[in-house]
Amino acid sequence: MTRIVVIGGGIAGTATALALHKAGFDVTVHEAHPETAEDIGAFLTLASNGMRAVAQLGASDAVTAIGFPLRSMRLLDERGNEVAQAPMGEAEDALLQYRCLRRGELNAALQAEAVRRGIALRHGTRLVSVDSGPDQVTARFADGSVATGDLLIGADGLNSTVRRSVAPDTRPVYAGQCVFYGYTRSAPVTEGTGHITMIRNSSGTFGYAVSPDRETYWFARVAGPAVPTEELAHPAPSRWRAQLLELLGKDDTPAAEIVAATSDAVMATNATELPPGARWRSGRTLLIGDAAHAASPATGQGASMALEDAVILAKSLRDVSDPDGAFSLYEACRRPRVEYNIAVSGQISRGARNPARTGQAPSAQRPGDDTLVAQLAWDTDIRAVSGGAN
Repeated sequence: MTRIVVIGGGIAGTATALALHKAGFDVTVHEAHPETAEDIGAFLTLASNGMRAVAQLGASDAVTAIGFPLRSMRLLDERGNEVAQAPMGEAEDALLQYRCLRRGELNAALQAEAVRRGIALRHGTRLVSVDSGPDQVTARFADGSVATGDLLIGADGLNSTVRRSVAPDTRPVYAGQCVFYGYTRSAPVTEGTGHITMIRNSSGTFGYAVSPDRETYWFARVAGPAVPTEELAHPAPSRWRAQLLELLGKDDTPAAEIVAATSDAVMATNATELPPGARWRSGRTLLIGDAAHAASPATGQGASMALEDAVILAKSLRDVSDPDGAFSLYEACRRPRVEYNIAVSGQISRGARNPARTGQAPSAQRPGDDTLVAQLAWDTDIRAVSGGAN
């Protein structure tokens, strides 16, 4: 049985472990953080494509037990007027509806599902280096322990340690926006749950959704200089909140009132991306998820793309006996799709309000959309549905 070492127990790594285990591989996950629910505060949305991947992992029950569904999106202008409303994704299928979740809760749910299935999950193992040989690959950790496998999958996120051994010159770059998140139970909103409201403010983009228990989840994407690393390491929520109120108060929308109703538990991050064309693999090591193709959060596809990665990688290794051939097929299937997402999301973050002018409209069909359902379907041979990849 092929032994596979997965570095990173976040969404990408744990989902990959679930998929590899389902495909019959011996897999162990190594996570640097000692706790299960890293980054419990920030929230995300899983799109229908991500929920389809979750279903193929057999993890729908675990994921739909947390968060809440989003069936439609409404758009407000800077005066607070509704200018559009439309269904989101495959809203009629309960398992494929968009879902709003706290990132840490999703991570914890996937990890609990992995443990339930008997997958080895090692917390507190921080990777130091990767040594590749012709027949195996060895991971060395800060506590002196080592793990050896036939293959190693780097799912250790934006600041990947594994990437240093695969593409040492590849660095994340700032995509032009700071992103703020918050929650409140006292926001002056009256609409019900089940949809997300997006507001085009003069200073950026604001979005919010109301949970079934009347908690308002919100985010703001604001153009400008990056939040300094030191400030991110030592958060300044009251200052961030004051800055947002000053910016959002210029428009006649619910955004400023929602932020005003929020306590000082405001989170911030910088929209960051990896340049397209970066190397994903070397020998028996492969990068996936944000470690390979991090995009700014503007399209909301980061977690969904990572879940797609998990299923298609497992199927590639299952259906192609040669690891190098399997990695090549996986990369050919995935690279056009995820790099399109990087391009579109980056354009939005940098202020291209109409990416259609450059041929990269978010509403346009993404590469691979025509074959995605077949590629994710567990019982299909990935070679037969690769959409021209070879």
